[in-house]
Amino acid sequence: MTVHDERALLEERLNRALRERIRPALYGDSTPVELSVWHAPGEPVPVAEALAATYEPARVGDAWGPPWSTSWFRLAAEVPPEWEGRQVEVVVDLGFTHPGPGFQAEGLAYNASGEPVKGIEPRNTHLPVSGSSVLYYLEAAGNPTILDFEPFVPTPLGDKETAGTEPLYRILRADLAVFNPEVWHLVTDLQALQGLMKELPQHEPRRHRILHAIDRSLDLLDTQDVAGSAASARSALVEVLSRRANASAHRVSAVGHAHIDSAWLWPLRETVRKCARTFSNVTALMDDYPEFVFACSQAQQYAWMKEHHPAVFERIASKVAAGRFVPVGGMWVESDTNMPGGEAMARQLVHGKRFFLDEFGVETEEVWLPDSFGYSAALPQLIKLSGSRWFLTQKLSWNQINKFPHSTFWWEGIDGSRVFTHFPPVDTYNSSLSGEELARASRQFAEHAVATRSLVPFGYGDGGGGPTREMLETAKRVADLEGSPTVTIETPAAFFQGAQDEYPNAPVWAGELYLEKHRATYTTQARTKQGNRRSEHLLREAELWATAAHLSFGSPYPYDALDRLWKTVLLHQFHDILPGSSIAWVHREAEATYARVAGELEGIIDSSVTALAGEGKADLVFDAVSSTARATPQAAFVAPVGGVLDNGLLRITVSDNGLLTSVYDIGARREVLPPGAVGNLPQLHADTPNQWDAWDIDPFYRNNRVDLVDGEVTALPDGLLVRRSFGKSTITQTLRLAEDARQLDIDTEVEWQEVEKLLKLAFPLDVRAEVSTAETQFGHLHRPIHVNTSWEAAKFEICAHRWLHVGEPGYGVALANDSTYGHDVTRTTRDDGGTTTTVRLSLLRAPRFPDPQTDQGTHRFRHALVVGAGIAEAVAAGYRTNLPQRVVRGSREVEPLVAVDNPAVVVEAVKLADDRSGDVVVRLYESLGGRAHATLRTSFPVQRVVETDLLERPLADTSVDLELRPFQVVTLRFTR
Repeated sequence: MTVHDERALLEERLNRALRERIRPALYGDSTPVELSVWHAPGEPVPVAEALAATYEPARVGDAWGPPWSTSWFRLAAEVPPEWEGRQVEVVVDLGFTHPGPGFQAEGLAYNASGEPVKGIEPRNTHLPVSGSSVLYYLEAAGNPTILDFEPFVPTPLGDKETAGTEPLYRILRADLAVFNPEVWHLVTDLQALQGLMKELPQHEPRRHRILHAIDRSLDLLDTQDVAGSAASARSALVEVLSRRANASAHRVSAVGHAHIDSAWLWPLRETVRKCARTFSNVTALMDDYPEFVFACSQAQQYAWMKEHHPAVFERIASKVAAGRFVPVGGMWVESDTNMPGGEAMARQLVHGKRFFLDEFGVETEEVWLPDSFGYSAALPQLIKLSGSRWFLTQKLSWNQINKFPHSTFWWEGIDGSRVFTHFPPVDTYNSSLSGEELARASRQFAEHAVATRSLVPFGYGDGGGGPTREMLETAKRVADLEGSPTVTIETPAAFFQGAQDEYPNAPVWAGELYLEKHRATYTTQARTKQGNRRSEHLLREAELWATAAHLSFGSPYPYDALDRLWKTVLLHQFHDILPGSSIAWVHREAEATYARVAGELEGIIDSSVTALAGEGKADLVFDAVSSTARATPQAAFVAPVGGVLDNGLLRITVSDNGLLTSVYDIGARREVLPPGAVGNLPQLHADTPNQWDAWDIDPFYRNNRVDLVDGEVTALPDGLLVRRSFGKSTITQTLRLAEDARQLDIDTEVEWQEVEKLLKLAFPLDVRAEVSTAETQFGHLHRPIHVNTSWEAAKFEICAHRWLHVGEPGYGVALANDSTYGHDVTRTTRDDGGTTTTVRLSLLRAPRFPDPQTDQGTHRFRHALVVGAGIAEAVAAGYRTNLPQRVVRGSREVEPLVAVDNPAVVVEAVKLADDRSGDVVVRLYESLGGRAHATLRTSFPVQRVVETDLLERPLADTSVDLELRPFQVVTLRFTR
């Protein structure tokens, strides 16, 4: 028999013994509890209402749980006198449909006083018993299993409006049972050794010793009396479990964690309950394991506990004070970082860090984003400006093509700022501390030659309940075990400080952390993205005009409303909401929320500009870009002559089917379109990614393309109207050219009824561009257009904010947008030797999972083709496209609150200080990527100017004369 055969036989023996003999013996004597049920009508109810409800008799086997419903089970029992002195637990199986730790039925148990005790999940099914009587109320959530073994099958279960009413579950167990600790410890012993043995090389003597010890342990186990023989079976394992780790073993910092998506395959309201269940588990577990430390990000989730579950929040606060429950992340939610605007990204850090400071007195120093879909190159500067020092991510392990080369490194942003960054080589943020995972962490750690430590977050996420007692027992066994990395449970800050002290000269990665997967998240669920973009700019306007109205006329500043509205928008930037990868229910609610946000912000803006304008009949143009109001007529659009729009600067020729056949720059005497090419060309692709429907665009989508050239053109007094039909869908576009503009404005309406299709809008350009330049937060990013290496080839779909620019020395073209993020840029060499650079905007997709009706319906987009543009013109067009002017009747013109004498320096935010002192806060940045001197002028008297961090805390006294480095962000606080 070979060594491999011997191991295989032992694996079979051990697995069967665990499955059929040992685990079933975890509980000995048992008796059913008295079970009754109340099925709550509609949405979840407070515990007080459930305690007062009328319960009906129930029994094991009863069906319960229509999709998204709630059933309350009352569990009552008397502990048999003969069990006195033994460990007794209530064991509940709600009918868990598969062994996964989350994504299905879950429960939260309350005691008779309505206080939460702990959660019930598939791998955490027990409730504690103390005393002779038991009474629990179990709030059971009938959440459907949407992500199953075939996760990409379209399902109506993603919205309560389409999910149906048939019960999904049957309660399978509700017992009072005697827990056998010795059996439980035997299971933990065997699993720890089994995982380690799997990872040891065949020639390693340690592996054979473990194999022999397990074999001997099973020999000593009496399968007819597992509980009685468990101690004997454990004795055979003592020697192999007591051998200490090698002196040069990799060091793991284990951090308890429970990654809880703030919405994904469940709505926001269910996340509140997932958090309550998990945090109840965690705080209860801390009472039994004093070494246990749990790291939790997302201030929004803490705020939900404070509002909806104050008892849980009190327990959290107590454990935070003890240093056991550790706030991390410093953000309001674990947001997407590709698409939020600069000010929104700053406010994620402001509101997150301020919550932890106000509630707990804790200054978080780690930005914790394990699961977001790529990371903007603007983040390092914002992290530093928020007062944080470190960054953690895990998601880059999902790269399709290139393996990220570092585990620990300095990440350099677009302005040169660097943050110490860790990419845990364990490749999961839901570890169970298994031998396989720990061995993987050691094997994949990239810096063994110069560093020794990595971080492992352990615990079941997304409703799985977080860390378990089994994991903490495993941590004890692998803390110092031969053949394994050493494991120390400690805080993220302890890990980061130790890692940085050990490895201060870590390598540098400059630029974005591009995820080579989930590229479709720049496009999916266009209405959600449009709601976010519009909300960001309305918030800018609301703060600006409310500040002006307050300073000029004493109008009340809407502190509370703006705080609440910002937090609402920040919540919806969570990395499964804004990217479009949540169920239909989430996006349906998001659209309604954005509409309410817009309505309230429009109200704030209207009241502010009305106060500023005063009484009168003049048409005042309020311009949020320049922060002024002037009695200036808005620019008129030229009338078409045939299919030509000509304003003396540009001559745009449109064919009879509505395509651009010429874009001629009159001053430069240059044709922008390549010979024979057409622009503003809609193109339709088959879109069937290999795996994650809402998330992914795979490169083979380019193999199948239909150019939508058929169309008809109608002349309007101020432009041209183009209509196209294809499949079951239509596109209607209005093309306009303002009298004094160097840009073609394109308003597009799509009635979209396609399935598994991708709609792009193509603009081939006669420029030889080496790079594309895309706006990101507070600056821009250059990306090579060539595909010399696999790293460039992998970026076949890229993210841009309000504009994307391509050019050659002396001449460029920009495309600005009001809500489009996905782009691709390619180039070809023509027969005449010239180069065509083609920019395409991704408008719409139609994946079927997790929302089978993704993006069906009407969509409106605004784009601008900016001709002869440098970066400065691209920046200006981006702001103009997203901040349309407002016309208000009145008599008073408005001077800007803050003016800057250098156009390279952009004022991004003007507001009153969050501490309600009346100070004015101004955030500005250098936008062109060069050095800039700027002098600020204010229209209000100033006593003192202080530079602050993002949280408006003073850094240094300064003046209105500034020297800015490329892309530097500066926050100034003006005391009046």
